[in-house]
Formats: sequence, C-alpha cells, structure tokens
Amino acid sequence: MKRGIAVLVSVTALCGIAYFTASKWAIRHETITFYDASRDNRPVPVDIAIRRDKEMQANAGMITMPVAVINHGNTVKNTEYGFLANIFAARGYLVVSPQHDLPTDPPMVTKPGELYVGRLPQILRGVANIHLAMQEMKKVQPNADYARVTMVGHSMGGDITMYFAKQYPDEVKKVVTLDNLRVPFVTAGKFKILSFRSKDPQFKTDPGVIPTDEECEQAGIQVVKTEYQHNDMRDTGPDDAKNSIQGMLDKFLSATDSEVRPVDTSSSPPKILEPGPVALMAPAKS
Repeated sequence: MKRGIAVLVSVTALCGIAYFTASKWAIRHETITFYDASRDNRPVPVDIAIRRDKEMQANAGMITMPVAVINHGNTVKNTEYGFLANIFAARGYLVVSPQHDLPTDPPMVTKPGELYVGRLPQILRGVANIHLAMQEMKKVQPNADYARVTMVGHSMGGDITMYFAKQYPDEVKKVVTLDNLRVPFVTAGKFKILSFRSKDPQFKTDPGVIPTDEECEQAGIQVVKTEYQHNDMRDTGPDDAKNSIQGMLDKFLSATDSEVRPVDTSSSPPKILEPGPVALMAPAKS
C-alpha cells in the first residue's frame, strides 16, 4: 500500500514537471523598450511573455487576453522572474514585466521613521512605469485586458504591487506578492490576494504590513509561510523553492480564473524560437 502511494506521488510530481516544461516550450519571450516623454524620455524596458497559440488568437481578434504585471525586487532585473511569468503565460495571460530601476538611477537610500522607510519615491516611479507600460502595450497588443490586471511583485516589487493595488483598486483583478516588507496589505476585500512569506532573519517584515488571521479571512487574503530565504523567490533560487511556489500559484489561479486554462500538454510542444531584444521608439504622451 505504501509503495502504491509512493508511486502515485512520484507520478503526480512527474506530471507536474512535464506540465511546466511543456508550457515553457509554448511560450515566447520578447523585450520591448518604451520611452516616457513626461520623464525626459526615460527608457522603460519591458519583458513580455505570451503563449504562442493565445497570441495568434488575440491577433486574429478571437480572444481578449488577461494581463499580469510582474514587478522585480530592488536592483534585480525584470527578466529574473521567468518561473513566475511562465505560469501566467501558460494559463493564457499576457505577462508584462517592466524594469523599474536603471543603472543611471541614484542608489536607494532608506530612511527609518519615514513612510515605507523612505522608499516612496521608488514606489511612485514603479507605478509610473506600470501605467506607461499599460498605455504603450495597448498599441503593441490591443486585444488584452489592461483595464483590470493581476499585479505580482517580489520584495520591493511586492511593495510597488501593494501600493498600486491600494491607490488604483479598480485597475486590479488580483494580487500576488512574494515577501513585500514595507507597504501594508490592502484589506478592503475587493480582490483576492496571495502572499508568499520567507523565513529569513535578514529580511524582516515591518509591523502592520501583514493583517491578522481574522482580517485575512474576511478580506480573501491567503498568506503562505515558507521555509525559503528572501532571495530564493526568483529565478536564481533553488528549484525546490521555485517548484513549490509555482505549484501553489497555479492552484491559486485555478481557483480564481474562470475563463483561462492551462496549456494543453497532451501533444508535443511546438519548437520555440526566441527573438532577440527589440527596441520600440514609442514616446508616451505627456
């Protein structure tokens, strides 16, 4: 009996690996750079992940794709969250990952005692980048729902995510954060929230950020306490951490998505052809 259960668990794990592997084959990544005229033509590189068959259907005007925005951590590249982007893209999302900080930006200086430890300017810059990306992506792929998006973010990107959701709740469909430390959770209950928390002595969550268990239950907030380190929650992290997060995230999306479904992996995945980076000169209107 025990052997049968072990075999079943092994088969289930292999099926999960096959699903995520096949999904990756069906996903195309591309980098586009937008320029914000209202901020001295500031470049905002955006990594896009999209399922090829869904892209073809959208281009033909057959579907309107849901949109997920992934926000990276401080000084981390926007391309370092492929393990998250692929989960959303496999389910039919158009995934947009803006680069919030540039090498030419001054270093972030934290200021204890100030709002969000003095990080509000960087958070506001991230919000501006998201709005620019949404505005310009409408020209690149008009058949997507930019009016209400799924906001995702790790660390500083999680704070940008939560701040955006608080300020623009009508533009948000649901929220996923990975160890946001400064900006308190939105508890209005207007959308579902999933948050993964690390067990890392170097990265402490500020008091008042995470709601009480009762508040979470009332507001539809799911908090997942993990044994992983703060920096394990990106592509450079260990496979067990990424696989665990992928599995729980996919379960969350299964429960909250009503129209999109995982990629069909019953047939051989199409051969992937990765394009090189593309620069799109599209200044935003001031």
